[in-house]
Amino acid sequence: MYKKHLGFAFNIIALGLFFPGILLTMFSFNMEMAANLSGSALTSSLIDKELSIMATISELWEDQRLLVAALIFAFSVCIPLLKTILVCFAYFTQSLQIEKRLINFVGAIGKWSMADVFVIAIFLAIMSTNHAETNTSEQFSVFGFKIALDISTQTLSAAGEGFYYFTAYCVLSLIGTQFASSAIKHKLAT
Repeated sequence: MYKKHLGFAFNIIALGLFFPGILLTMFSFNMEMAANLSGSALTSSLIDKELSIMATISELWEDQRLLVAALIFAFSVCIPLLKTILVCFAYFTQSLQIEKRLINFVGAIGKWSMADVFVIAIFLAIMSTNHAETNTSEQFSVFGFKIALDISTQTLSAAGEGFYYFTAYCVLSLIGTQFASSAIKHKLAT
């Protein structure tokens, strides 16, 4: 019986991590360009953004990328909330069969929230470059003077607090669901 309570507790704690996970910065993204003209340097910021899951959804919606916004909303917000509602209902129901069906369903859909974490991690790894990797050098002559021009970009991305909260939500939610599932299996075996 303690596994059922422990599973419910893990899911409630996970819910407490969920809201900061979707509202706080999931990742920051900064892109700058540098131009070096015969020893004189000019640096300009091209992109400087910090986005949470909800801010990303909002921005995508405003940019008319409705399908992507809807998918992120469904998998990052709706499914986790649905999972929590179903776990609560399963915890308080008196029917073991309903509890089993709900927990099995939650276990099946629960893995989809973790996919968001992996997508963000891959995005952060791909989007980080430095000036040395993108350096382009050109040389040209103006009125007999040779001028060297080096142009490079640097992209920096980093996980924000929201990433860690959302990751913790996913992990605790999965653990909680496993405890609840184990409790049901134990009840059915006795």
